[in-house]
Amino acid sequence: MKKICLSFLAGFFCFLIAANNVTAHCEIPCGIYDDQVRISMISEHITTIEKSMNQIMEIQKEKKHNSNQLIRWVMNKENHAKELQEIVSQYFMTQRIKFDANDYDKKIGFLHQMLVYAMKCKQTTDLGNIQKLQEALKGFEALYFAK
Repeated sequence: MKKICLSFLAGFFCFLIAANNVTAHCEIPCGIYDDQVRISMISEHITTIEKSMNQIMEIQKEKKHNSNQLIRWVMNKENHAKELQEIVSQYFMTQRIKFDANDYDKKIGFLHQMLVYAMKCKQTTDLGNIQKLQEALKGFEALYFAK
């Protein structure tokens, strides 16, 4: 009985290790990439973060505001900034930008800007960070898709 339990635990432990090492589909070199879709997704996240910031500022202006709605908009802003950062880091920086790519430093620079401005969007409701995010995205997109 002890051997069975130990075997089961060992097998379960191996399963847990393997499950933790499983990566997302897009990190498997399957060759299925849609860069323009990811750019559109980043743009949509920026728009959603901007809307969230505007809603937060509107709610805060109210003398007696709905705290639940305020928290929901803050969480929405945080989630979309995090998802933007995930696309930038896990999709573009990890998989799509090659070390020997043309303008490697410039591409990484634009991606890093997006990561930093997304972080600043989490911290504040400063719409200037939205503008900087949009500018970094446009700069990256122009450079990335340049022939």
